[in-house]
Amino acid sequence: MTIDPTPAQTISTEHPTDLQVVGESYMLRLANADDAEQLLRLGEDPAVTRFFSWGPYTSIEQPQKYIEDLQAKRDNGALLEFVIVERETDQIVGVTGLTEFSKRDRRAVVGSWLGHKYWGTGVNVASKSLVLGLGFRQLGLERISSYSHVRNGRSKAALERIGFVGEGILHAWHWHHGEPQDVNIHCLLREIYERSEIGSDKIEITGTVPAAFLP
Repeated sequence: MTIDPTPAQTISTEHPTDLQVVGESYMLRLANADDAEQLLRLGEDPAVTRFFSWGPYTSIEQPQKYIEDLQAKRDNGALLEFVIVERETDQIVGVTGLTEFSKRDRRAVVGSWLGHKYWGTGVNVASKSLVLGLGFRQLGLERISSYSHVRNGRSKAALERIGFVGEGILHAWHWHHGEPQDVNIHCLLREIYERSEIGSDKIEITGTVPAAFLP
């Protein structure tokens, strides 16, 4: 497995925003206020948010509020989420990140969404490679889970192609469209990740990891 040397991460009492995870064609970085317009354009498509408990976006204030709330969630260890950026064009193509952290149990949950025109282009695999690399290589996680709506066959198949294993259905797991929704739960363990094709991808992690997520 090829892992690039990573600069020593530092703990800061400030609010570091320089964390990046860089791959060959895409990179992950923390969102800033200037990203709201691009996120609005991506998230206003009902097809994008069909299976999520938010959206679609209908005004610029919604992605602005999302971005404003991210710092507090990083500070308390609730959510470490990034915009996915195409390196060649510097365009945002979606969002991915880790939530439901348990430091004691060394686990978290990965979630992602992409603009509609980026579906089926390879962005999902590329961005998953980056966020999984961060979780397993830098944050010391042993297990990363993911959810998919039971009617979202595309998402389920995409997770399984990467190496996630289905563990069953969580009934009435979240509330959306005025009623409880069932979701599939999938799991990827460190030992499986390290033997997988995606586990050998070359990535570079730079900047400061927020203290709440350090092992």
